[in-house]
Amino acid sequence: MSDAFQGFPKDLLKFYEELGQNNDRSWFNVNKQRYKDVVVYPMSDFISEVAPHLEAIAPFYVADPRPTGGSMFRIYRDVRFSKNKTPYKEHAACQFRHQAGKDAHAPGFYLHIDTKSVRFGGGVWMPPSPKLKLIRQHIDENQDKWQSIITDSDFLRSFHGVNGDSLKRAPKDYEIDHPQIESLKKKSFFIMKEAPTKNILSKHFVEEVAETFQSAVPFMRFLTNAVGLPF
Repeated sequence: MSDAFQGFPKDLLKFYEELGQNNDRSWFNVNKQRYKDVVVYPMSDFISEVAPHLEAIAPFYVADPRPTGGSMFRIYRDVRFSKNKTPYKEHAACQFRHQAGKDAHAPGFYLHIDTKSVRFGGGVWMPPSPKLKLIRQHIDENQDKWQSIITDSDFLRSFHGVNGDSLKRAPKDYEIDHPQIESLKKKSFFIMKEAPTKNILSKHFVEEVAETFQSAVPFMRFLTNAVGLPF
């Protein structure tokens, strides 16, 4: 592992391109060391470099560079309940979760890299029902604040709005004509900025991601406080 992040290697994108064509155990076993060299070790370096930025932006969120048990997602897919039985994820990703969070459904900042896109931002993906209820309640009780966050010009310039699958009908306890009904119908709440894949090759990619995380602070603070956690 290098002493500092110098950008992801070009071979990372090539690795995932080839994995997409050979998503099986025999190919991966031959390329396992390559995966460590071009994905795992550079990602660990990236996470280490992001850590002090994140400490300044959101000190309760954790940047853990450990390849296993840290901020980096494993390459292995959970295929137990999926019709798609390919064993490996065809993208690299990491999530910087709140120190109180134990899984990917907790609030977090996020980075996703695949052969066609690079995305980074934050939010909460498919929170369990009790947490989702708290978020909806917080939006309902703080409508003006929520509206000012999601319509802010700088926010829209960076993220183009809040993403996440939605219910077809109004959730229980809310009327369909509620002023924030489109937000209340959401089952996930996340914001993402897209960047050219070439950006990951630069050592300055850390600063680009950190600046985007900074832009996400009002949104992330709202969600974090909604589920009863300090920001």
